[in-house]
Amino acid sequence: MATQESPVPINHVGVEAYTIPTDGPESDGTLEWNSTTLVLAHINAGGMSGIGYTYAGIATAALIREKLAPLLHGCDALAINARWLDMVRAIRNVGRPGICSMAISAVDNALWDLKAKLLNVSLAALLGATRQAIPVYGSGGFTSYSLDRLREQLGGWAASGMRMVKMKIGREPEQDLARVKAARDAIGDAQLFVDANGAYTRKQALFFAQQFAQYGVAWFEEPVSSDDLEGLYLLRERGPGGMAISAGEYGYDLPYFRRMLETQAVDVLQADATRCAGITGFLGAAALCEAFGIPLSSHCAPALHLPLCCAARPAVHLEYFYDHARIEQMLFDGAAVPDNGKLMPDLGRPGLGIEFKRQDARCYEV
Repeated sequence: MATQESPVPINHVGVEAYTIPTDGPESDGTLEWNSTTLVLAHINAGGMSGIGYTYAGIATAALIREKLAPLLHGCDALAINARWLDMVRAIRNVGRPGICSMAISAVDNALWDLKAKLLNVSLAALLGATRQAIPVYGSGGFTSYSLDRLREQLGGWAASGMRMVKMKIGREPEQDLARVKAARDAIGDAQLFVDANGAYTRKQALFFAQQFAQYGVAWFEEPVSSDDLEGLYLLRERGPGGMAISAGEYGYDLPYFRRMLETQAVDVLQADATRCAGITGFLGAAALCEAFGIPLSSHCAPALHLPLCCAARPAVHLEYFYDHARIEQMLFDGAAVPDNGKLMPDLGRPGLGIEFKRQDARCYEV
């Protein structure tokens, strides 16, 4: 077992990509898809192996293999901030947002998992837990779903003890009120969240926010494009009381989050450790939220975000996204399952508390 004072040189960095079909056609307000690609990084040092991942295109794996992995060989695995800076500097001329930040995310996440394993502690304990468990909201309700499947999925989550569920809207605006009503009827008194993925114009979003209020919608995510900070601010200021405006899932660096918070664009900031340059970036976003007095929620990848949301002081809940939860249950041993609407890390498992089931994943490798 390592100590934090003794350097532990990295002796191997590997990466693979796996494309997993969805269990049916899926869409939101602005996108349609039938598969999800998982890019997995694994780093060896001190007789241990850490894993980290992102949900991104296969080009992300090539970037890790060609640009980031050579930087890490022989370097101290415990000095995560130094490794993070090395990677950020290395991609200067390639472009920080998008694939580069997602590649850094996978590697940074693997470094954190590795460090906790080398110290033989859970990542939640290493980061310093604020809470033992974090509330989750069931997230799915795709616009491709029939009303019956919408009711079944969201109603099932509410019946399992989740006090919050989220559905997609915006693809066919003329259908949205009927879908929201169907969801409300299915979930009883659970909180209802909606996510337009930036599909509405400002005027549309204001109109629908007022209409959704009659069904008790408590969270309106990306009512307009997350690039339209003035539009988000407009919704936050003029929308119904009790309806939180949220965005941030496309944040790839801290200046993005700072701009969003400085313009008072959101009631709750979302951050995604598979996109925002990893756990290191996520912790930075959490610090910004605390400085601005704004709550934090994680975006997707529930198994990865569980220890982070149990540690981050401003975190209020975690997104239990259907596609990623399904993949993590399929391909990771130890992926936690919600219990009465909460996820709790297993402190007896070092690191992230999950292990990749490589044999089970082999058929999806690309």
